[in-house]
Amino acid sequence: MIEIMDTTLRDGEQTSGVSFSTQEKLSIARLLLEMGVNRIEIASAKVSEGELQTAQKITNWAKDAGQLNKIEILGFVDNGISLNWIQSAGVKVINLLTKGSLKHVTQQLRKTPEQHLADIKRDIQLAHSMGITVNMYLEDWSNGMLHSQDYVLFLLDGLRDMPVRRFMLPDTLGILNPYNTKEFCTLILKRYPDKHFDFHAHNDYDLAVANAMAAVETGIHGLHVTMNGLGERAGNAPLPSVIAVLHDQMKIKTSIKEEMLNKVSRVVETYSGQNISSNQPVIGENVFTQTAGIHADGDNKNNLYYNDLHPDRFGRIREYALGKLSGKANIKKNIEALGIELDEKDMIKVTNRVIELGDRKEIITQEDLPFIISDVLNTNEAEKKVKILSYALVLSKGLHPVATVQIEVNGKMYEQTASGDGQYHAFSRALEMIYAKLNKPKPTLTNYKVIIPPGGQTDALVQTVISWNFNGNEFKTRGLDADQTEAAIQATEKMLNIIEVM
Repeated sequence: MIEIMDTTLRDGEQTSGVSFSTQEKLSIARLLLEMGVNRIEIASAKVSEGELQTAQKITNWAKDAGQLNKIEILGFVDNGISLNWIQSAGVKVINLLTKGSLKHVTQQLRKTPEQHLADIKRDIQLAHSMGITVNMYLEDWSNGMLHSQDYVLFLLDGLRDMPVRRFMLPDTLGILNPYNTKEFCTLILKRYPDKHFDFHAHNDYDLAVANAMAAVETGIHGLHVTMNGLGERAGNAPLPSVIAVLHDQMKIKTSIKEEMLNKVSRVVETYSGQNISSNQPVIGENVFTQTAGIHADGDNKNNLYYNDLHPDRFGRIREYALGKLSGKANIKKNIEALGIELDEKDMIKVTNRVIELGDRKEIITQEDLPFIISDVLNTNEAEKKVKILSYALVLSKGLHPVATVQIEVNGKMYEQTASGDGQYHAFSRALEMIYAKLNKPKPTLTNYKVIIPPGGQTDALVQTVISWNFNGNEFKTRGLDADQTEAAIQATEKMLNIIEVM
């Protein structure tokens, strides 16, 4: 079984613009360990007093949870300063950062290899006397293997009898490829067969996952990853992709609970402020969405377009996109999901309407289908159970926005006025007051996203996408208008009609 070390909270936090709060770090640490990560690197020593306090809180929780041996902190060869910092944090493992290339030793430290080796031995012995376990990074190891291999072997030869639990081999600048990764890891493992080695990939050439796979093929014992591929420059090897490759392509077991990957990924996305690409493997919004009609047709015929990456493994569902590439099979999949039945004639009408809207580049969702069907089948506006008849929004400097809303529910008209922190908030509060009087349950808004076309002018159409939760059902509605609030109100009206029949 491959050991997985996650460094989202240390290397991942080195992503430009990312800084986790204490509570966020604690939350992520707990989720990672709950998901089955074997070890987590939570900080670098000596960063700040605030970082020390954060490390102490994580350590206190981990100690109570019996997980203290899984908590690690990066430290430096500095005659015990890092060790004292780590000890005060309550952590029992140091990931000691040493120099893995001759260039780093001579140009950054301005020392000889012999001097650096002596310094490392001193700190390892000190850690041992303090009861702190030592793992050792060979920083810039990939450059060392490429340009100063004798130095790397000199260093490892000099430390092979020291109490080092793990030697960790970083491709610090992301310069390796699967071929030389395999070559270098093989050389190291053959020379030191009784030692534990980790591989730490960076993604500068988009090869981090491939290099991790190559390292595992050689017999490497552990891999370093980050959630969502966070990290300096192009980031580190992303945990979800690495796990999928290990489990499916290499048939290698890990302790990771796949069903938690999406949940933890979304938490890290929120806390980091780094949006996940929609086509990011395993966790991207679109990766389990079929767009072409022929694919949906194949799925109907013995799952011809399925691979081993079943969405339910990762807490996801398979979806079928609606647009100009949609065929009848795509439409049918979405309509079946809504519990609606159409005959062949009506199905053709709906398909043609979806394609027409797709040609206009409108985004069409499953939640839009009932309205498209109503329009196509010539039902009229009166069949809506909930209609927003009118509203007035007042925005004044120094005052809370005010909204007056008039709606019709099952043929009866209701009106209410409310204030809020914004125009849409005021509108929502007025609706809530109406629904409270009607003793009707209301959904919870879970996400609100505004999409503006690139280079859009001030009169460009704005799409507002709102995510809802109603009685445990998650769904989205969209509105399209030149005014953001109007688009949100359109999306809200769609939501009210959906929950009316749930």
